[in-house]
Amino acid sequence: QVQLVESGGGLVQAGGSLRLSCLASGSISSLYVMGWYRQAPGKQRELVAVITSGGSTNYADSVKGRFTISRDNARNTVTLQMNSLKPEDTAVYYCNARFLTDYWGQGTRVTVSS
Repeated sequence: QVQLVESGGGLVQAGGSLRLSCLASGSISSLYVMGWYRQAPGKQRELVAVITSGGSTNYADSVKGRFTISRDNARNTVTLQMNSLKPEDTAVYYCNARFLTDYWGQGTRVTVSS
């Protein structure tokens, strides 16, 4: 069983920055693909960024050049650095770990005011 706990959400003005962190506990392995997803009100959950155990990354087009995902396998953490935030980035952000099945955190809310 894997448990994921997110932190770092909050309220920020447009153009500002936030740093989200996800701490994984349980039978976590560096083989897991880790990622961040988000769900805005009235919309489906969407991919933000993922990172493999080897450090390969993939980003949604809407966040490329503004967000950076990283992971520390020794500390079982994955981080999302979000810069140049826009009001359309407002959503609940979820940490995800994937290996044969999906594990999800409880989510952390990010609100970007204009």
